[in-house]
Amino acid sequence: MISLDKLEQEAPALVNLAKTASVSLSKQGLAGQRAAVYLVVDRSYSMRGYYDDGSVQHLTDQALALSVNLDDDGLVPLVMFDTRPYPTVDVSLSSYQGVVAAQHQLHGGANTMGGTLYSHAMANVVEHYASARVSDPALVIFQTDGAPQDAQATADLLARWSKKPLFWAFVGFGPSPVPFLQRLDTLPGRVVDNASYFHAGAQPRQIPDATLYDGLTAEFAAWLPAARAAGVLA
Repeated sequence: MISLDKLEQEAPALVNLAKTASVSLSKQGLAGQRAAVYLVVDRSYSMRGYYDDGSVQHLTDQALALSVNLDDDGLVPLVMFDTRPYPTVDVSLSSYQGVVAAQHQLHGGANTMGGTLYSHAMANVVEHYASARVSDPALVIFQTDGAPQDAQATADLLARWSKKPLFWAFVGFGPSPVPFLQRLDTLPGRVVDNASYFHAGAQPRQIPDATLYDGLTAEFAAWLPAARAAGVLA
């Protein structure tokens, strides 16, 4: 975990977010829990408004503030995806401001935003986590605004990877809940329930930070003992 003193020195704008995240973790009995936090964000064409209004950057800030309560490296690996995943970049306390806009423009901005394929982005996360050789579980925040074009492949992978120490916290943007994400939340055939779904609505920046954090942590907290009982976690 990152100390409050260090956070105030390196990223003072995240202090209140980190405190809010800490409260949600404590409510779920997760104070002192360690986990690697990943962030996957949708870069399909329908997402352009959420890049323009700062919603994706705000979620990145929220993910980093959650991470400082769970990990001590001050890094959140970020994966952008549309019809393909883009190279993973580490979001840090010294580099988080404007990182979404910078990466979005690096990949061509709105002119290159494509379709929606979840499975390749998920595979990137699993590969990155395996290469890191860490013993802590991973909490993967996976944001999207719609169902993927590879729905069956995504469901198959989620079921197969229920044997791995990664929990997938899906976050939906948009005016209506995403039925496919609701399906993933209750997908049968898994060793353990390794996914949750939180709908952030059409104006994600208006959702109270505490509400988002509660949505991200509640089922993660339930997954930890279930995963240990199933032998997924030591």
